[in-house]
Amino acid sequence: MALREKNHDGSVVAGGPSPDRPTADAWVTAGHRHPSLPSTPSRRAFLKTTACGVAGLSLAGGVAGAMLEARPAMAADVTMTPLGDDIALLRGAGGNVLVIGGAAKAVLVDSGAPEETKAVLAQVAKLVPGGVDTLFNTHWHPEHTGGNEAFGKTGARIIAHENTRLWMGAEFRVEWQDKTYEPRPRAAQPNETFYTGGEGEFGGRRIRYGHLSQAHTDGDIYIHLPDENILVAGGLVMVGSYPVLDYSTGGWIGGLTDATQTLLEIIDDETRIIPGRGPVVNKAHVEAQFQMLQEMMMRIVTMVQKGMSSEDMLAADVGHGFNETYGKPDQFVHNAYWGIWGHIRDFANVV
Repeated sequence: MALREKNHDGSVVAGGPSPDRPTADAWVTAGHRHPSLPSTPSRRAFLKTTACGVAGLSLAGGVAGAMLEARPAMAADVTMTPLGDDIALLRGAGGNVLVIGGAAKAVLVDSGAPEETKAVLAQVAKLVPGGVDTLFNTHWHPEHTGGNEAFGKTGARIIAHENTRLWMGAEFRVEWQDKTYEPRPRAAQPNETFYTGGEGEFGGRRIRYGHLSQAHTDGDIYIHLPDENILVAGGLVMVGSYPVLDYSTGGWIGGLTDATQTLLEIIDDETRIIPGRGPVVNKAHVEAQFQMLQEMMMRIVTMVQKGMSSEDMLAADVGHGFNETYGKPDQFVHNAYWGIWGHIRDFANVV
C-alpha cells in the first residue's frame, strides 16, 4: 500500500523524495547541519523550564569535542523476544530491531549495526522466511541502519524522514565524535521519504509514523502500531544511559524534551515502547526521562547564564540525582551545552 503522508492541515500528500529537491551534497558541508527543510525550532520545553530567557552564553572553558558516544559492547548473540503474534524484538544487533510478520514478507523497524547484518537476517528468517518487504529507519545512525544495504539489494522499500536520506547520502563530520561519515551505498539509502508523518497498512497491519524535529537528530521518527499498542522510539528513548543529543546532525535538548512529551501524548499505561537499545519499557520510563530532561535543561541553562562551561557544569555535579539512573553524564552535558549554543539565535535579547 502506498504511503499516506499527512500535512499539518490533515491533507494527504504523496510519499517519496521530490525530484526537484536539492541533493544532499547541495545541503551539507562538513561539520554543519543541513537546512534541508524549513522548520521552526521547538521552544516549548525551553520556555517552560526556564524562568527567563538566556541572557548570554559564554564560550569560556574547553569542551571535549572528541568525546565519543558511550556504547555498551556488542552482545555475543542477537536474541529474539516475542511481543505477540508474529512480532518480535531483536536485541544485541547494535540498535534494537522490530520484526513484524503476519504476511508473506516482513516489515522491519531499523536494521541494526553493519557487523550484525547476518545475524539479523538469520533471526528474521526464523519468523518470516519470505524476506523483507518494508524497512523503516528511525534515524540515520549506523547502529540502526547498518543492515540497510542487504535489504535494499533485495528490493525492500526503505522508508525514512527526508533528513535521514540526506545524511546517509552525504559526507559530513560529527564534531563530538571527531569522525567524518562517508556517503552510504545507494542500496543502503532510504528510497521512500516523507516530511511530517502519515499512516498506512504494511504487512496487513496498521502503522502510524511521525517526525519529531530536532531531537536526537533532525530526522527522528516514531513508529506506532495502534492495534498492538507498540511504539518504536529509536534513539528518542534510552535505557541505562543518558540520551544522545547529536547536535552535529540537528539534535538538541529542547527538541528532545518536546519529542518526549509528544510520545507521552501518544502512548498509554499499556503501551510497550521499544527504546534505541535495551528491553521494552513502559510509559513510566518515558515520563521519568521527560522529567529528567526538563530538570537538566533548567540546570544547564542556569549555569550557562552564569558563564559556566560544560566542564564547569560537570565539576559542579550538574547531573546529581540522575546519574544513578542514567550513568556518566559527560557526553550528555557537553552535547546539551553545544546544542543550546546552536539554538541561541531563536531567543530574544541574546547576542
